[in-house]
Amino acid sequence: MKQLIIFLSFLMVFGVSYAEGPSQQNYRSHQVKQGETVYSISKKYGVSEASIYILNPDARNGINSSSVLIIPSVGISNAGSIQVKFKKHRVKRKETLFSIAQNYNITVDDIKKYNKHLYSKGLKKGEKLQIPIIPKSQSTTEVTPHTETGETKAHIILAKETKYGIARKYGITIAELETLNPNVPTNFPIGTVLKVPNTSVTASATIEESAFDFYEVQPKEGFYRLKIKLGLTQEEIVTLNPYAMDGLKDGMILKIPKENATTLSESTIRVDLENYIDDRSKKRVAVLLPFQLRNSTDSISGKIEFIKNNRTARIALDFYSGVLMAAEFAKDKGLSIELDIYDTEGNINKTNSILTRNDFSTVDAVIGPLLSKNVEKTAAILKRDNIPVFSPLSNRTIKLTSNLFQTLPSSELLETAMIDYLKENAGTRNVLLISDHTKSNQKEAILAAIPNARTLVPREEGFLYIVDIENKIEKGRENWVILESEDPVIISNVVALLNGMPEEYIIRLFTTDKNDNYDYDDISNLHLANLNFTFPSISKSYDHNEKIAFLVSYKNKYGVLPNRFAVRGFDVTYDVLLRLAARGNVYDASNDDFETEYIENKFRYRKKMFSGYTNIAFYILKYNEDLRFEVVK
Repeated sequence: MKQLIIFLSFLMVFGVSYAEGPSQQNYRSHQVKQGETVYSISKKYGVSEASIYILNPDARNGINSSSVLIIPSVGISNAGSIQVKFKKHRVKRKETLFSIAQNYNITVDDIKKYNKHLYSKGLKKGEKLQIPIIPKSQSTTEVTPHTETGETKAHIILAKETKYGIARKYGITIAELETLNPNVPTNFPIGTVLKVPNTSVTASATIEESAFDFYEVQPKEGFYRLKIKLGLTQEEIVTLNPYAMDGLKDGMILKIPKENATTLSESTIRVDLENYIDDRSKKRVAVLLPFQLRNSTDSISGKIEFIKNNRTARIALDFYSGVLMAAEFAKDKGLSIELDIYDTEGNINKTNSILTRNDFSTVDAVIGPLLSKNVEKTAAILKRDNIPVFSPLSNRTIKLTSNLFQTLPSSELLETAMIDYLKENAGTRNVLLISDHTKSNQKEAILAAIPNARTLVPREEGFLYIVDIENKIEKGRENWVILESEDPVIISNVVALLNGMPEEYIIRLFTTDKNDNYDYDDISNLHLANLNFTFPSISKSYDHNEKIAFLVSYKNKYGVLPNRFAVRGFDVTYDVLLRLAARGNVYDASNDDFETEYIENKFRYRKKMFSGYTNIAFYILKYNEDLRFEVVK
């Protein structure tokens, strides 16, 4: 009864007017009793089931003895037999029922009365509404659930509803909700009546707690930044939050999967899967690589010449050498491994032929192909048997089916990891951002994280002068310079200028993207080392002098130390084999609460909404003056 009194007080405060009639009370609460149904309750109060569902949308999912329902009284109308004329209105983008009603000097109820579907559905852009043209003196007032007072209406807080959920339901920010309800306790007790906008943008103010969380959009965050931060595309965000279709705004509340709610900075457990081998049954792994052997001649010299001139074939063979070493190491651990090797020739038709002409139903995992389009095709075909497919060398955005694992962390993830590191550690340092026009998104994200950073743009000629930098950096204070460019001329120019600054300037160089242009001939590694060049990376470099078992075994077998592709082949394959041995299948062994690490790579797989798995493990490396890389994170 207390909640009913609060609700009625709310209506009186906001001056709600009703049509004349004998009833002074238009709503009542009902505590559901054991065995009652919506139908029986509707009969008890003489109202329709639909009117109860409109006021209590969660009742569609069932009611029980702990439920409290809001019951409307019978509607009253003084419309009489007035002859009403109409005109058509096509709904435009961003229009609401309230704005349309204002345009025609009528009430929202007038619109709903002649467009019945609006009682249960929202407006759609482009739909045609029947608008009544009613003289002011003849306007009708019909009592409906959620009676509106200007731009607002009442919302009773129900069980499991939170401040975030209610703000999201009505498409407003937390700050706006608090402004509308300044006297409401911070814990938002059940039964409290809130003042909210008169139109809702989602059906419910609750979410499935086990699967979803709320996220509050921060200042200057757009879809691009959220893709980096949460791993959700614009399409995925809008699917869960249709009201975000017209864009994001500061403070907007979004519903996101719990798997995307965690941040990259959270701590994780490093696990050595060699210590967790539990399933020693035979593991069958298929490896699909573009050897392109059919394109080489039969002679030994011809094959050697072919390999020298074909980079793709060289990468495939190097990767394959690492795969073989991983299988040998697994066998040394007592595991039974069967490898099926296929030559895709780098051709999608050949890949398709391999998949359709061979039986993959008993394969535990597939590694490869290397090319993005081929790995997508492979995963799509093998999805029907839920066979996991590992993309070994590509970090390009690919279509992730539920059985596809992207073993390389994305460039977007590396970018946000570096920005988070800078934000957490910049402190009182002088931060200077040098970026060209191709890096506007990165510039926006960095300035959002470090608002007091100074900025510098190359001159029209495409380079900077030493005076440009001198005006932005300080003596007696550490200067962190962030360089964002893919132009080798700009990179070479900035690195040389920074390296030539007087010793009283303390300078450290950063980037969110160490692209291939940092290997440009005019860029000195010694200069980068002098600047303690720091960047995010998918891998670290092994120490050639370390007596690592894999390095020793590889050199004994092949006569040389492994290159990065051979190491990658070992790390990816050995990780897959150990995950299979630990849990029997890689899906159960791929939670993101632990990570594994091998020679140069580490793996921490996170399941993406609506799709497959991405590796979110990364390194942040610093180039030291001894020309060695140090892992700083």
